[in-house]
Amino acid sequence: MNTIRPTHLFIVASILLFGGWFFWPNPTPLLPTAGTTVVMFGDSLAAGTGATLGGDIASRLSTHLEMPVRNLGVPGDTTATGLARANTLSAVDPRVVIVLLGGNDALKKVPIKETFSNLASLIEYIQSIGATVILVGEPGGLYGNSYEKEYERLAKKYRTFYIPNILSGLIGRTEYMSDYIHPNDAGYEKATARILPVVNTALRNF
Repeated sequence: MNTIRPTHLFIVASILLFGGWFFWPNPTPLLPTAGTTVVMFGDSLAAGTGATLGGDIASRLSTHLEMPVRNLGVPGDTTATGLARANTLSAVDPRVVIVLLGGNDALKKVPIKETFSNLASLIEYIQSIGATVILVGEPGGLYGNSYEKEYERLAKKYRTFYIPNILSGLIGRTEYMSDYIHPNDAGYEKATARILPVVNTALRNF
């Protein structure tokens, strides 16, 4: 019969330790400690460009949640302009803030380091006023996604909820897009379906 040597046990333990560290799930997202409202904050995707009246994500979430969802989306916003108006969030008493920013930075060729530094500062501000963050990824380009790992890094570092590339499976499909970067009603319905269960989880102690 073969015997297990101490050196073998050490190797197995090391593999389990470092393998467990590498594959360990992200820390549990921080839940809100204050606030009463759900807020959509970001660019034209948050605002609902391309949707008919009531077809944007915030309106659809409001219907499903049976509570108002404030839409603070501004078409054309970059992470810099979004960060510059972050203090407007305090006025709406946020409990959950859904952040959709980054796509315009890619279009304007803003350096990635600057983009995600701005997003980090925005997340820090939102968390400082007691709200939880749902970070929603946007493409880092029309034909690739150089942003994905950076969004994941921020979500892990700040323990935010995270939804990868909201336009995944939508771009290039005319049944879901009103133009090459904005969904139509059907596309926003798909996007809402990705966000809704995460909002419900964030509100579970509401």
